[in-house]
Amino acid sequence: MRNLHKTILIVLVTLVLAIVCLWGYPAYLKTVSSPVENCDYLIFQDAPLVKAKNGRNGAIDLSSTNTSAVINQAIAEGNSIYIKAGEYTPSSDILVHNKKSAQIISDGAIIRCNGRRIIIKGDNYTSSQHNTLSSLEIINGTIRIENSFKTTITNIVFRNCTTAIEFANTKTWSEGAKIENCYFQNCSESIVFRTPINPATGSYANTEINRCYFELSHDDSVGIEVEPNADFTGSLMHNVRIWIGHADKKNQTGISVEGSMLQTLLQNVVFESFAESPSALYGIVLGQAAESPTIGGEVSFLGNWTARVYNPSDKWIFGLGGAFKREDVSIPVGLGNTYSSNQSIDAYHQKIADFKTRIQVAGTFGYDETVTVRFRLEFIDNTVSKSAEKSFNQTGTLWLGPDDMLKLLPSQNVIWAIIVDAKTSQVSTNAIVQVDIYGTTA
Repeated sequence: MRNLHKTILIVLVTLVLAIVCLWGYPAYLKTVSSPVENCDYLIFQDAPLVKAKNGRNGAIDLSSTNTSAVINQAIAEGNSIYIKAGEYTPSSDILVHNKKSAQIISDGAIIRCNGRRIIIKGDNYTSSQHNTLSSLEIINGTIRIENSFKTTITNIVFRNCTTAIEFANTKTWSEGAKIENCYFQNCSESIVFRTPINPATGSYANTEINRCYFELSHDDSVGIEVEPNADFTGSLMHNVRIWIGHADKKNQTGISVEGSMLQTLLQNVVFESFAESPSALYGIVLGQAAESPTIGGEVSFLGNWTARVYNPSDKWIFGLGGAFKREDVSIPVGLGNTYSSNQSIDAYHQKIADFKTRIQVAGTFGYDETVTVRFRLEFIDNTVSKSAEKSFNQTGTLWLGPDDMLKLLPSQNVIWAIIVDAKTSQVSTNAIVQVDIYGTTA
């Protein structure tokens, strides 16, 4: 009898759980519904028409043979559109204007742009924020990001584009963008950061290019271009492959920098050339006013190159664990035994791991004159070390020695800059002080 009661109880509990699950099943489905079910408008083809189905009431609100008109009206009236798979040919630009958290997503729709653009634009960055484009294939077209903040471009294939993605500042700035899981094939310019138009700034800072593949398939093409006065700075390129030189193509560049990529880190980036006889094939080109990106870990240059980094203007090239030198730095000499204003010598915005210093004192000394050169370290927390001083009674050259370095080095901190100043015991002087710094960065 006891076993029978136990069996009945188990059956009842099972039935209750089943009823609960069945009762809650539609609600559960709703919480994990697809983007199609959550969009404001579903764009689909009903040849020869393109239609927009209202995601709230199921009505067909828009219907036309003009693809651009349907998509533009849908995104103007809603905030998210889903484009069903198929081939679409816009007759004019598609515009996402002054939108926040707008989405154009798909399950692989092909957009044959014929040179036209999808433009995400704000009157300024405050009116265009957090917009997303995802899972499209764009043929011969451009995505333009203009005065927009935190734009995401993901899972998009770009084919045969003159310019695939361009960032442009015409009013304020366009920062914090994310480009990930994209494939660029046979594009003349894959990603371009444009020269700003006054009164806009050149800032495209804090932009991420992640898990992207660039296949440069014809002559005179570039993967990423930073135009003059454009600042693709403080950013990240991670897990990126740039493939060039197929069938001995010529004049191809992975990254071309005329503006600034200062403190933009290249991490796990591979430049690969398949040319047997490279002709103007470069991994990175640094122009006359360029500021170099930081060459981080696992950055590789595979195959044959005209130059891995083409640097005709001898610009600083930054790298984690790189080397630097600062030569012939003039140090003002303070009079009357008072130190002059100091010179702060850094590794150009990188942390200093180690350094050696040479002091050169030239000119002429007065009777019984003493020139003293003082060294201190500035740390990353803005504190300053104890000093090491070197005195001269005549012209000469010497290096800071191990005992001097022990005075300067902290128990534990990060070196940001070397501070140098000088003084003379006299009220006037003809002595000249210069220092050379040779070091490595962390």
